[in-house]
Amino acid sequence: MHQGMYTDTERCVRAVRSKDARFDGWFYTAVLTTGIYCRPSCPVVPPKPENMVFHPSAAACQQAGFRACKRCRPDTSPGSPEWNTRADLVARAMRLIADGVVDREGVTGLAARLGYSTRQIERQLYAELGAGPLALARAQRAQTARTLVETTDLPMADVAFAAGFSSVRTFNDTVREVYALTPSDLRARTPRDTARRDTPGTLSLRLPFRAPLNPDNLFGHLAATAVPGVEEWRDGAYRLTLRLPYGHGIVALAPRPDHIACRLALSDPRDLTVAISRCRRLLDLDADPVAVDEQLRADPVLAPLVDKAPGRRVPRTVDEAEFAVRAVLGQQVSTAAARTHAARLVTAHGTPVDDPEGGLTHLFPTPEHLAALDPDALAMPRTRRTTLTTLVRRLADGDLRLGPDNDRSETRAALLALPGFGPWTADVIAMRALGDPDAFLPTDLGVRRAARDLGLPSTPSALTARASAWRPWRAYAVQYLWATDSHPINFLPA
Repeated sequence: MHQGMYTDTERCVRAVRSKDARFDGWFYTAVLTTGIYCRPSCPVVPPKPENMVFHPSAAACQQAGFRACKRCRPDTSPGSPEWNTRADLVARAMRLIADGVVDREGVTGLAARLGYSTRQIERQLYAELGAGPLALARAQRAQTARTLVETTDLPMADVAFAAGFSSVRTFNDTVREVYALTPSDLRARTPRDTARRDTPGTLSLRLPFRAPLNPDNLFGHLAATAVPGVEEWRDGAYRLTLRLPYGHGIVALAPRPDHIACRLALSDPRDLTVAISRCRRLLDLDADPVAVDEQLRADPVLAPLVDKAPGRRVPRTVDEAEFAVRAVLGQQVSTAAARTHAARLVTAHGTPVDDPEGGLTHLFPTPEHLAALDPDALAMPRTRRTTLTTLVRRLADGDLRLGPDNDRSETRAALLALPGFGPWTADVIAMRALGDPDAFLPTDLGVRRAARDLGLPSTPSALTARASAWRPWRAYAVQYLWATDSHPINFLPA
């Protein structure tokens, strides 16, 4: 782990001199002589060590008066892996800020969700990141604004409000301060052929990640479990509908050697920041594959699996409540049966959407919609009906909350208290919905089959004991174990 790495000056200088892209997003280099800040892998000649100071966030650099480098564009580097792996207050706050909560609900809304006072939140964020929630949200708005300026023909006033700014003047001032360019200058610098939309209302973006990234199990899993009408694999891309705070969206995500190609169509442009954040979370793009694989490679049984296909990610979700429902539908049935159950719910209770490209028809139903369903209409055993109806009622009532701000251990305990929820269901939700990098599935049939074939203990208790050496990355170990099987989830569709 690199927590607080920016305080280790000697290590940061070494990373900058070697232009090591693995540390992009872990810290930022501010150059005293030029007044700019860069990512560690910036291609320019490194400044002298005495002219470098290091900050933990782009917001801290901006707050200290530095402008973003025009060469390496540090604002577009992958986010810090810490916010996905850690479960403390700062990490939960950062996940909510990335989800646009400060823009929609203010700092008081952020604090209320986390159960702390605004003063406590601000103090902890400032102590660790050198910036408070408003500055962190402002840095995110600036990046969203730049994306819209450079990739769309939207009028600047529309860009300002879509990016979350309260006025065009604030938008202009922020862009000029952060990038040392006016919004018009930013647009003028972008080549015309790359700054245009594919079709009206569609944005094309590049989502960065830390290499390596193995797309096989990531996109293979999403495609193999896709619910008809809500998700599909088409022309080398995974397409899905998104339910967003101001409206809905349709996104296509396709793996490329050095980025994920993302094509977004939004009913309300104000949802852009949230949509990008959720797509990144879905594909686990802020993971640190080098740290994960290094830990797992230390086990002689896992080492050949890691060496064969390094950089596996954990396929996650864009909607935690939706995934919890789908996890229950998938209890003790095949992937195909789970898709059939989910498709029936979508047809009966989902919200219809218009997909200009065809193929996608609905948003997955909310817990509120599902709370009204007739249990007798569910073609499943009575006990599983009770499990499903109890889950959606608890989610709809707000008694059970699943989101980026959740305490993972408390949420897992709350799930296990529900009827019909065993360790497998709670842990698969922890792994894929709550983003717990250490969630483990010792009772999963695929995991047990892989363990048996590899000569690992196959009983859940013995396998859990053996897997303690893989902590805190057991969710990634599960991906490597699953990948030993010939199941479609492990392969990119043809």
